[in-house]
Amino acid sequence: MLAVTDLVEDQAEAPAVRAASGAYVARLHTSLEAVKPLWLRLETTGMCTGHQHFAWAEGIVERLLPEKAEPLIVELRDAATGEPAMLLPLMRRRAFHHWVIEWLSCGVCDYAAPLLADASPWTAEAAEAAWAAALSVLPSPVDRIHIIGIPKEVGGVANPLALLSHAGDSIHSHYGIAMDGDAETVVKRICRPSFVKALNKDLRRLDRNGGLALMEADTPALVDSIFGKLVEMRLSRFRELGRFDLLAQEPVADFYRDAAQRGLSDGSVRIFGLRAGDVMVAVQYLAAHLGTLHALLIAIDQTAVPNVSPGLCIMGELIRLGRGAGFDYFDLSVGNQSYKDHMGAVKSVLSELCYGITLKGLAASRAIKYQGQGIALVRDNPRLFKLAQDVMQRWRRLRAGS
Repeated sequence: MLAVTDLVEDQAEAPAVRAASGAYVARLHTSLEAVKPLWLRLETTGMCTGHQHFAWAEGIVERLLPEKAEPLIVELRDAATGEPAMLLPLMRRRAFHHWVIEWLSCGVCDYAAPLLADASPWTAEAAEAAWAAALSVLPSPVDRIHIIGIPKEVGGVANPLALLSHAGDSIHSHYGIAMDGDAETVVKRICRPSFVKALNKDLRRLDRNGGLALMEADTPALVDSIFGKLVEMRLSRFRELGRFDLLAQEPVADFYRDAAQRGLSDGSVRIFGLRAGDVMVAVQYLAAHLGTLHALLIAIDQTAVPNVSPGLCIMGELIRLGRGAGFDYFDLSVGNQSYKDHMGAVKSVLSELCYGITLKGLAASRAIKYQGQGIALVRDNPRLFKLAQDVMQRWRRLRAGS
């Protein structure tokens, strides 16, 4: 089986680990460049999400990878034919005196989904065989596995990671809304009537404030300007709420800015600003891939125009624009914010892999599961949730003032 996949082009590459497990042969790559041609091929002709673009992963490795962490890209091929089956972008890092395998995310990937070679359906048996092959090539030591944000499907195909026996439902969910038909009437047709009524009312108010304009950051200068406005508005809003935002970390802000600049050439990342007269009232940062718009970051100026929700306004405008450009799905990302249900988006529970391999890993995994159960308990109890929010806000304000 190894001879089938030992191609001449592979032999010229840096040394890599290979192992076979039943139906699949796995190969480990520790650099993105080693697997770049196959990655770009699967990104274009296979199934993946906008969070698995090669340029996105490259930015993570260049800017966000923690000290003592390493990327581990597992290539899986069919043992009988030698054809690619999937790529798994993983990483290994040191955490509290043990080693953990995670998704190659570093906090900027909402979804953990492999790059699948095609739309062929996956069974639980095939997923287990592929995962066993992947585990067999991971470097030692590994104490536990912790992969979060696993969607049940990738482009309509069952996500092999979600089919694994170790996978369980996460405390997190994601929302999305399918778009079809005419762009001018799409919002009215796919969103809740209450949302449409509120949206039209707010759009009229914004328009009376000096004219309404949705503008795209389509030059390097506009990317810097509008993204800078997004960071400014988000950090101001989060400070006001006493909440932490990843964009407060300079490497993270640089990562998103650089991804948007790269997106000017391939359209994989797009930024839009909504203006009312001379005032920028909302900015939306999106990833785009194969008919899906992923709404990643949003920032609003709630005080610019009284009694208006600029966030909902820019969402409504982008649904129209996206549908007009041929997109058929608007992904509202992870989180249970009330506006998503208000729009009429469909909720889907994410899966998670969290289990130990060694005694250290077992103890850490149990602690993480107990923590998740506590968070879920607080989140599902309105009074406890409000109390926890107040405590965290006060604590963060104290830290910010110290």
